[in-house]
Amino acid sequence: MRNRLSSNIITNHIRDYSSIYAFIMVLFLMGIIFGAILVNSLSAPQKDDLFYYLNQYFSKVADGKTVPSEELFKLSLLHNIKFTVLMWVLGISIIGFPLIFILIFIKGIVVGFSVGFLVNQMGWNGLLLSFVSLLPQNLLIIPVIMFIGACSIGLSITLIKKIFFRKNLTFQLAPVFSKYILVYITAVAVLVVAACIEAYIAPVLMKSIILSFSK
Repeated sequence: MRNRLSSNIITNHIRDYSSIYAFIMVLFLMGIIFGAILVNSLSAPQKDDLFYYLNQYFSKVADGKTVPSEELFKLSLLHNIKFTVLMWVLGISIIGFPLIFILIFIKGIVVGFSVGFLVNQMGWNGLLLSFVSLLPQNLLIIPVIMFIGACSIGLSITLIKKIFFRKNLTFQLAPVFSKYILVYITAVAVLVVAACIEAYIAPVLMKSIILSFSK
């Protein structure tokens, strides 16, 4: 019974926000493509300098001299919370919700540039390295960003309709904002898991892959 109820809630949510999800997913994919193209716009010296620092980091990973996992966990969680809470606040502000689209596009650029640069410099090895270093945590982080983005945009649109277009539209603010707060609490719980993966699992996978390159 509980599983069926949860399934119905998820289905209804996706149906109600399907157009928003479709738009932000296309925007995110455009960001990834733009980020990958951006790699080719770098000059040869810029690529060499960036790859030099990247190699320095890979050497530290192989030697186990990176930031302690506990510190990496805090940094990852704090970064993702700041990013998502900004979208959450922009949703409440109403007039700031177009910036949510920009944030999602920027996230796509970061992912696309990271993967694109590794592949550009290291070929298949770079693709494998990006797979183990970026994919595990982003399997959770990206859906959370999409979820928060869709909910924030949906709330803004609802408030805009209420204030400017349909003043006779009746809904109670307290339950709406309570649900909005619960949405973010749920998102933070998932981000904690993602930070654990990034801090404790991804470095181990990276180290094993990097060491395999040197064999």
